[in-house]
Amino acid sequence: MSDISTSSPQPLFTSKDLVTDQDVRWCPGCGDYSILKQAQTVIPELGIPKEKIVFISGIGCSSRFPYYMETFGMHSIHGRATAIASGLKATRPDLSVWLVTGDGDALSIGGNHFIHILRRNFNLNILLFNNQIYGLTKGQYSPTSEEGKVTKSTPFGSLDHPFNPIALAIGADGTFIARSMDRDPTHLKDMLRRSHAHSGTSFLEIYQNCNVFNDGTFEIFTDKATKKEETLFVEDGKPLIFGKENEKGIKLDGFTPKVVELGASASPDDLWVHDEKDRVKAGILGRFFDNPALKPDHFPRPFGVFYTEDRKTYDSDINLQVERATEKLGEGDLDKLLRGKEVWEIV
Repeated sequence: MSDISTSSPQPLFTSKDLVTDQDVRWCPGCGDYSILKQAQTVIPELGIPKEKIVFISGIGCSSRFPYYMETFGMHSIHGRATAIASGLKATRPDLSVWLVTGDGDALSIGGNHFIHILRRNFNLNILLFNNQIYGLTKGQYSPTSEEGKVTKSTPFGSLDHPFNPIALAIGADGTFIARSMDRDPTHLKDMLRRSHAHSGTSFLEIYQNCNVFNDGTFEIFTDKATKKEETLFVEDGKPLIFGKENEKGIKLDGFTPKVVELGASASPDDLWVHDEKDRVKAGILGRFFDNPALKPDHFPRPFGVFYTEDRKTYDSDINLQVERATEKLGEGDLDKLLRGKEVWEIV
């Protein structure tokens, strides 16, 4: 079931009102341009006053995003945008907070912060631009680069096993976990709407092409010749079907997924029906992560909402706790606290 309200709020401004006076400093052809365009299209639809919207980023190509959105924002610290966004949401729960990050920013130096914001479930939105490379620092391998990746820092091929961001988010008990791509603007806009509509931490991984240092890494999922064979767009309550002619599906044999041909051997009624509320099956779906170049019998890569659940948010709980403490003890006195009875004498 979709989290999107059936009634669309009246736009308070247009996408043009979100365009800043800053020159966009991404390489020509970068996938970030598409993500920026879709965000500028969707944000006005949400019915939120512009002064109530904040974009916070860390460090990296993706993290230039706040400069190009005519809202409040902050280009913050490498890997620590999560901490800054959490503090802002805790003190200003009325704001719509969007956290923009990349695979290196969020999953390397920021990995610890990333998992904890997911488990705490602040009511904010995380957009992770995944291009499987360090673009800003000129092409080193990242935590999501595939094994054997040849880069400036791995001239003989990366030995690292890559992070699977969806599986990581599921393991951290994220309450909204989804994936889209820069070259499917219609789907990306829908996922941005779903992210905003969720109460809690929404995590949206966006496959983003770096046409300078990692061009074409997701081409198998975006090219018209291969897209239908290699992608699986999941929708709640619908069977998992893919293929050039929608002739293939995913069937569960117990908890083991299998690709089947529709027709004589299987019908849509035999297939796995996607349930956004089923965390166990979301975990199986998130593991459809084989490298097509290395494993010819791989599963198609899923896109859409893997999992969503309703759970109390950290920011609402912390403000409720403060209210109750104030009712019981009165307003706090910071000076009195600092001059308390517990003192130490240094000798």
